[in-house]
Amino acid sequence: MAEALTAKGRATRARIVAGAAEVLREQGVAFATLDDIRDRTGTSKSQLFHYFPEGKDELLLAVARFEADRVLEDQQPHLGRLDSWESWQRWRDVVVERYERHGDHCPLGSLFLQVGRSRPGARAIVTELMRQWQRQLADGIRALAANGLVPATLDADRTAAALLAGIQGGVTIMMSTGDSTHLKAALDTGIEHLRVMGAGVGARASGVRA
Repeated sequence: MAEALTAKGRATRARIVAGAAEVLREQGVAFATLDDIRDRTGTSKSQLFHYFPEGKDELLLAVARFEADRVLEDQQPHLGRLDSWESWQRWRDVVVERYERHGDHCPLGSLFLQVGRSRPGARAIVTELMRQWQRQLADGIRALAANGLVPATLDADRTAAALLAGIQGGVTIMMSTGDSTHLKAALDTGIEHLRVMGAGVGARASGVRA
């Protein structure tokens, strides 16, 4: 649908999605109605169904994609500049702050509960989000290797996957308990693992010079 729209149509659809995201964040996915979204975005019922002919579920999937993009956007510019220990620490702080700000409410998680994780569209959104997130973390690990801060032989993709799994586990626990301790532990332990690997590089380099 979105690909067949004119530039003006795509802009209108994007405006509706952004407005819907605001309503869902404020009122919760279970309580927000299409009328609430129409009031916020200034769209008629016919206009709403023109852009989302399958109704609320299609709109919720579009908002889920919007929220998935925000997960990565909220980590920038730090996620795209993980080439020093300082940048990794700044990224870590941004991630913790983001999820602490949400508390026990995750807009993306709530959307998937409402739409249904088994739907192909929902699964595709989660899969793409995790793929992009892992890729950017792996790029950061490779940047550290290029700067001589971790071994060049370190498996960046596997290490990034482990770090991302730790983050997701920490976020899940935080959503259940409201406590960010496990999220912080996952991030700090993952970064400390990289630092320890880097210390080994420095020790070997010193031995060569000696």
